[in-house]
Amino acid sequence: MLNFLKKKKSQTVGLVAPVSGHLVPITEVNDPVFSTKMMGDGFAVIPAAGEVRSPVSGKIVSVFDTKHAISIQTDNGLEVLVHLGIDTVELKGAPFKVYVNENDTIQAGDKIADMDLSALKAAGKDNSVMVIFTNSNSILDFTISTNGKVNAGNEIGKVELK
Repeated sequence: MLNFLKKKKSQTVGLVAPVSGHLVPITEVNDPVFSTKMMGDGFAVIPAAGEVRSPVSGKIVSVFDTKHAISIQTDNGLEVLVHLGIDTVELKGAPFKVYVNENDTIQAGDKIADMDLSALKAAGKDNSVMVIFTNSNSILDFTISTNGKVNAGNEIGKVELK
């Protein structure tokens, strides 16, 4: 008898820091939508610099008109939202410069945006950069292998998919 229901082998996606700064658990950000994981699990970095890099390799699925968020999908289906700051949609893109477009293929660590940290501070906005896995139900395990200070583009952990 043939078995057509072969178990899929899990796949691992490496993660790099999206910005240089201080890495914190997603549960510590100042927005309940993110801290309670309503949008999915993930992590945040409080930036020391405004250069934003892709946390994963994949394809750009969308760039929000307000430039405050970029969606990426990896080849094996992990959906990643890079969200720049809290309540920054209200700034209509002013403090952000985005270097990617929908359907671009990128590698982990590629520069995807710049944030003007001074403009965010002047506007009274939290500048935390959140990395959210929006299809958390596809995740078997999520591990961050470092704490505290991180450098943009450096490996910080991994996600194992079901």
